[in-house]
Amino acid sequence: MQMLVIEQQRLVLADGTTADGFDALGGAPGTPVGAWIALAQSCVDITALNPPPSPGEVFRYFQTLPLPQLPAHQQPPGNALAGLPVVFYTDGPTTQTFTVDIRGFTVDIVATATGFTWHTGDGTTLTSTDPGAPFPDHTVSHDYRSGTYTASLTTTWSGTYSVDGGADADVPGTTTTDGASVTFSVLEARPVLTNPYD
Repeated sequence: MQMLVIEQQRLVLADGTTADGFDALGGAPGTPVGAWIALAQSCVDITALNPPPSPGEVFRYFQTLPLPQLPAHQQPPGNALAGLPVVFYTDGPTTQTFTVDIRGFTVDIVATATGFTWHTGDGTTLTSTDPGAPFPDHTVSHDYRSGTYTASLTTTWSGTYSVDGGADADVPGTTTTDGASVTFSVLEARPVLTNPYD
């Protein structure tokens, strides 16, 4: 609530008079004359002048948050072998909480990694809803031919938010981050006949 007082002041018109016939004292047109006159005073609810942040406004802030750039890891470390799957995973934080000020409102945002896009480096793209895991609990893997590859991870983030400790709501959109890439070679193993008695 805010207390407002509405006042007005006479101005000299183009013909050298005022609208109510007050003595303009020869003032130029537009010159204020006389004292301020109180017209009304009342308490006004100013909430409408500064409404809580809209979902779209929160989403714009969400897109600028310093979200983690989750790195891609591969197994086996170092070189891999053609014909054997390469395991991918990330070990970065998949949930982050931020508190931002939007026009005087305290907005708590919880960002959660909800999608993972693995760029394998050979033109293939893998998607998952989990960050993967090291062998033997892996959920993301890929077979390669021999060669050298650079793989990377794009993480999709969703979020929820609350304003001034109120109820949680979904952020109406997602954003992405790109993590550090990893480069590795895939070697081709060739069988060699040996004499077991040598």
